[in-house]
Amino acid sequence: MNHVEVYTKDYCPYCKRAKALLDAKGVPYTEFDVTHDPEGQRTMRERSGRRTVPQVFIGGRPVGGSDDLAALAESGALDRLLGVAAPAAPHDGDAPTGRASGDGGSTH
Repeated sequence: MNHVEVYTKDYCPYCKRAKALLDAKGVPYTEFDVTHDPEGQRTMRERSGRRTVPQVFIGGRPVGGSDDLAALAESGALDRLLGVAAPAAPHDGDAPTGRASGDGGSTH
């Protein structure tokens, strides 16, 4: 899995949302809290070209902020950037029926 870095500020709701998305996916990340860290903010700006937080980096590459991260997750591109396989979608023939052979039951 590619290393994930997140630049945050402690009062930022978008930072909390980005971290929650990563936490929900079980993605480990390194957080750089730049709330009271002008040098860290400068480093973030130099790396990302942006001044706002959060700024997320995957494998050393900037991917943007919270909305960008959410869009990547929605499209499936986040798993590819992380270097993990996305869960496979079931094929029509693989879908469980929820009934035993010949019982004629329905699924709920």
